[in-house]
Amino acid sequence: MVGPNGAGKTTTLRIIATLLKPTKGKVEVFGKDVVDQAEEVRRLISYLPEDAGAYPYMTGIEYLKFIASLYGVNEDYVSDGAELSGLGDALQERIKTYSKGMKRRLQVARTLMIRPKLAILDEPTSGIDVLYSLQLRNEIKKKSKEWGITILLSSHNMLEIEFLCDRVAFVHDGKIVNVGTPLELIRKTNASNLEEAFMRSISN
Repeated sequence: MVGPNGAGKTTTLRIIATLLKPTKGKVEVFGKDVVDQAEEVRRLISYLPEDAGAYPYMTGIEYLKFIASLYGVNEDYVSDGAELSGLGDALQERIKTYSKGMKRRLQVARTLMIRPKLAILDEPTSGIDVLYSLQLRNEIKKKSKEWGITILLSSHNMLEIEFLCDRVAFVHDGKIVNVGTPLELIRKTNASNLEEAFMRSISN
C-alpha cells in the first residue's frame, strides 16, 4: 500500500489489525469480520506498527522469548526470530542500548517468527540502514514463502514495494486510486517506474 502522509494507510492497517473500528463498511480477514470476530482475527495476524516499541530492560533474546510465550510457540520459533533479526551477540544486551535500526530489526523478527497467516507491516524498514534494509527485504520475501505468510505492508520506499509486493494499491485522500502488480501499474500509467506511476495515478 502506497500513499502520501494522511492518505489513510496507517488507519486502514489499524482497522485490519482490530485496533480501530471502521466508521462504515465491512472488513474481513480470511473471512472473519474485524469487529464481530475480532478475537478470531487476532489469532491469525501479527501487527508491526510504524512506531513499535519494546521493553527497554529486557535483552533482545528475552523479548523474543516473551513474545513466543504470548503466542504459545516453542523455542524453535525464538531461534528463527534470532536469526531473522541479524542482531547476533547484541541479542544478549538490553534493548535500551539498541539503536533505532536494531530495535526495528528485532520488531520485524518478532512479527514474522510466530508465523501468522497475515503479517501487517507498517513501514517495516523504517530507520534501518541501506545494507540491512536489503538483507531484511530478502528475508521477509524468503520467510513469507517458506512459512506461508501473507504480507500486507505500507511503505514510502518504492524499491521496497516493487521488490516485496505481488499486488500494490495506490491510496490518496482515503481512496484506492489504482491497483495492480507493479508492472501493471507502470504499464497502465505509461510510466518509467513505480514512483512515476504513483504520481500519475494521484494526479488524475
